[in-house]
Amino acid sequence: MSSKENAADQSAAGPGSPSPKAPERAHPVTLREVAEAAGVSTATVSLVVNKKKDARIAEETRQRVKDAIRALGYRPNAMAKTLVSGTSKFIGLVADGVATTPFAGQIIHGAQDEAWKHGYALLIANTEGNSELERDAISMMLEYKVRGILYSTWFHRQTDVPAPLREADFVLVNCFSSEQGARAVVPDEVQGGRSATEILLAHGHRRIAFINATIPAPAKDGRLQGYRKALENAGIPFDPDLVMEAYPDQEGGYLATAGLLKRGASAVYCYNDRMAMGLYDGLREQGLSIPDDMAVVGFDNQEVIAAHLRPPLSTVALPHYELGAAGVRMLLGIDAAAEGPARIHCPPVERASVQVRAHA
Repeated sequence: MSSKENAADQSAAGPGSPSPKAPERAHPVTLREVAEAAGVSTATVSLVVNKKKDARIAEETRQRVKDAIRALGYRPNAMAKTLVSGTSKFIGLVADGVATTPFAGQIIHGAQDEAWKHGYALLIANTEGNSELERDAISMMLEYKVRGILYSTWFHRQTDVPAPLREADFVLVNCFSSEQGARAVVPDEVQGGRSATEILLAHGHRRIAFINATIPAPAKDGRLQGYRKALENAGIPFDPDLVMEAYPDQEGGYLATAGLLKRGASAVYCYNDRMAMGLYDGLREQGLSIPDDMAVVGFDNQEVIAAHLRPPLSTVALPHYELGAAGVRMLLGIDAAAEGPARIHCPPVERASVQVRAHA
């Protein structure tokens, strides 16, 4: 701005106009101010604030200090308390992509709700798989003396425990390690696969195909095992010809349509909802109707997919919210650690993509 423009602005504001000021900030209430209001020493206030029940302070004096704290809005210095106690009211959560994955973000929601319930706040670091950022995030949390750290991955897999994590009390969430003593909470993939197949069995289907993933993962093995268990429990022999593999996305499901139709199945359970979405397209191209010609069940319960397909897709939900909550409970010792990973129930969600058929 030129000097003339500046002068014009000052003239327009009028002579003697005050310069704009930043809004005044209220200063934090000090321990001394509380002591003066309560008519006691700062040492007495400190004892009350830190809940030293064995200190010889009359109950009337304690109450007077509490009233002054409430009236003045005094907030204790959390970092000072942390230095004294050696721990804080924070729980760390380090994730490789959970925060940016819509359905997996429920892990954060569950952990946060459970932490608040027990008087803790969550410190969250989303690393996007960057090992240097991960190391720095864990180090920062250790400096803040967090009560412990949840280490989470956006899909269920085996992981290596980062070296800095071993300096803290930690729980693995949605992942697990072969390392001795590494506590973990993971989805119960076997139960989920069994529940998905049982939805179709309950609607009278007996020739049920399973389109599994091509990518090795605990989910691939567990969901197949659950499928076989459900058939076994129903007295139906396992037919390996009814198990197919496809890439676990929409295109994979679409491309699997022709192979599925050659197998003479009346129903199919897909490894995930994206695969089921592609299968919907493939079946419609063949002039087939869901569920009249083929009943379909998915897995994951991705709301942006499953609930909005036509017809809405029956599926099994991954328990992301409960994984986060269970991780906090295990970290705080509320839930006892089991031998091996704790497995969280995957609830079935039945919608209109299945139908009743007479037993073959």
